[in-house]
Amino acid sequence: MAGYKTLIAGAVAAAVAAGSAFAETTIRIQSVISAKADEVTMLQAFADDVTALTNGSLKFEILPAGAVVGVRETLDAVDKGLIEGGFAWTHYWGGKHPAANLFGAPIAGAGVGLDNIAFLSWFQYGGGKELYDRLWDEMGVNVKGFMLQPVGPEALGWFPEPIESMDDFRKLRFRAPPGMVGKAYSDIGVAAVAMGGGDILPALEKGTIDAAEWCCPKPDSVFGFQKVLKHYYLQGLHQVVVNADMYINGDVYDGLTDHEKKALEVAANASLSKAMSYRIYENGKALKDLTENHGVQLHDTPADYFGEYMNAARTSLEAAAADNEFFAEVWASQTEFAKIAVPFWSGAQASNASLGKAFADTLK
Repeated sequence: MAGYKTLIAGAVAAAVAAGSAFAETTIRIQSVISAKADEVTMLQAFADDVTALTNGSLKFEILPAGAVVGVRETLDAVDKGLIEGGFAWTHYWGGKHPAANLFGAPIAGAGVGLDNIAFLSWFQYGGGKELYDRLWDEMGVNVKGFMLQPVGPEALGWFPEPIESMDDFRKLRFRAPPGMVGKAYSDIGVAAVAMGGGDILPALEKGTIDAAEWCCPKPDSVFGFQKVLKHYYLQGLHQVVVNADMYINGDVYDGLTDHEKKALEVAANASLSKAMSYRIYENGKALKDLTENHGVQLHDTPADYFGEYMNAARTSLEAAAADNEFFAEVWASQTEFAKIAVPFWSGAQASNASLGKAFADTLK
């Protein structure tokens, strides 16, 4: 019996020692948006997956925009270790390197027809991830990035009256995204005004702007654009795919175990699919509510928009490629991928779109 007790005591001591050696790491992720946003809901799901896969050794604390530093300082704060992680859209950092635009919001599908699913194919199997991993070194920041949420296409936007052509569009002051996307609007004569999401509704109410885009039915309805504008156009080219990602300080990432790094990779891959699935259903519910309960009218985008915007986008892409070697390399990779994948995917999607539209028409 004494030997049995000794054996049990030894086992307990070993278990205590093992427990004391169990290391927990908590990574604080500051988002650039409200904690109530859909993107943060999806980010939390990713974080929960990582924690489960690591049996609790890797945990996350998600902080809202501005909790530690300003929105535009988020990436720099991760680089310097002021916060362990950050969450934004990749193109937020286009000022640090123009190629960030090709990962976060490749204008007009990179000018080669990439939608969110085709972009994901390029990212996972066409060399995109390898280029994405190089982006941070090209920027000169000490971070490890994880692509999490490819969504799109974004709606053309909200208008006070129906627009029949680009001539009608050009009469309006239009909230558009900053950077390359907004410049293309300016290049085709649209009075593009950049502002944050929370500023759009007040600007519409005051008449500072006449029309606006933000994202898609769910996020748009949360901001309340339907209170002021009733004419909605779903088909836009400016952000056919928009990608949100997470950044971890490079030293923090290097200090993780191989198992924890693999958990991050596996959960990130799952998030790529889950984000698209989540958004399709959430946007569908929001659009149904907007049209049935808020008097919102759907319209088809004028045909002349597509050619004009695409030409302006190509001009901007060519100029950026001529000016920056890494941008040119990324764009060339997307273009070569598109030559193979887009003829198939666009043809297949045309059938799917026609089928879906036929069904949607029966609901009117």
